[in-house]
Amino acid sequence: MSACKTLVRSSISFFQFQTRSSYRRSFSFHISSNFSSFRPLPLLSLNPAFRIEPCRDPSRRYGSTQGAISLETSEEMVVPRVPVESPEEKSKDTVEELLYNKDDVSKLMKMERRPDTEGLGHQERWFPYLDKVKAGNMYLGSSEILEAVTPYIMDSRKERFRHAVKNRTYSVCLVVEGLSDFGNVSATFRSADALGIQSVHVVACDSSKRYRENRHVSMGAEKWLDIELWDSVHECFKVLKSRGYRIATTHLGMDTVSVYDMDWSCPTAIVVGNELRGISDEALGSSDLHCSIPMKGMVDSFNVSVAAGLLMHHAVCDRTSRLGCHGDLTSEESRILLAEFSLRHNDNAIRIAQEYAERKIAELKSKL
Repeated sequence: MSACKTLVRSSISFFQFQTRSSYRRSFSFHISSNFSSFRPLPLLSLNPAFRIEPCRDPSRRYGSTQGAISLETSEEMVVPRVPVESPEEKSKDTVEELLYNKDDVSKLMKMERRPDTEGLGHQERWFPYLDKVKAGNMYLGSSEILEAVTPYIMDSRKERFRHAVKNRTYSVCLVVEGLSDFGNVSATFRSADALGIQSVHVVACDSSKRYRENRHVSMGAEKWLDIELWDSVHECFKVLKSRGYRIATTHLGMDTVSVYDMDWSCPTAIVVGNELRGISDEALGSSDLHCSIPMKGMVDSFNVSVAAGLLMHHAVCDRTSRLGCHGDLTSEESRILLAEFSLRHNDNAIRIAQEYAERKIAELKSKL
């Protein structure tokens, strides 16, 4: 009798399982049939500057992007075009590529620059930018650039720009002469950006050697610096002196001055040299003074990128103690540099500024 009861229970369980499986297959077929009627709609923009990420649900599959967005309508949806902020890590530029192509370096700087032949002029210290940038067929000022571009930048990013600009200076600049290891060049760029040194000069890198890409060392700092490339020490130093800088080369010798005894409130260009040969004789002969970091151990030198970082850090500390702060840009200069950062922020920024300029032209024509 018990055997019969067991047989009946097994039959009933198997029947229920079969019924549920059949229902699942029917439901699955019904869903698939319904989804086959959906056709892809042109939601994704053809413009590469814009991107809409499709919604993904790991537990459901859709026949098209619309299925993931809405299952209640088959009408075309109007999706606003919003510029997407691309991460800095996606940039293809590397320090090595930049240093071998002056055109790429000059393209990093957006606002119009003062000509080198102008020198200091009526200014007490050097500031490289003019308050204008070419946008299509007209020029825009820094205030107009900020009005056009800042609505497309996140608030946290804008705050970071303002903080960086507040602590920036052109009164101290860094010159790297003849460095052949791009890891060292990248490290000096990163230190300069972190310490608020906006201007960096690179003289005659050794192009006969090849090193791996070192973007991870610079952390993208080159994007926010004013980098200038020079073919010779003579050319570089001549321009720097016309801008009001004194040239301080790092060197161990009888006439060397300790960096702790220098007045860094005076506009100064710090020069560091090749990893093996150090500063060239030409640079030593053309400089205004030789300086060094006092050594307390058995070795008599730092790694070049470490030395550059220590020099810039001490310059910042000395200027802060003497002047009360390191950043010394005027309100106008700060606004111009903030506009410069806003234009460098994204590849779409220039296009947005051009569209802003076109609207302004159209408004002026409508008033005539």
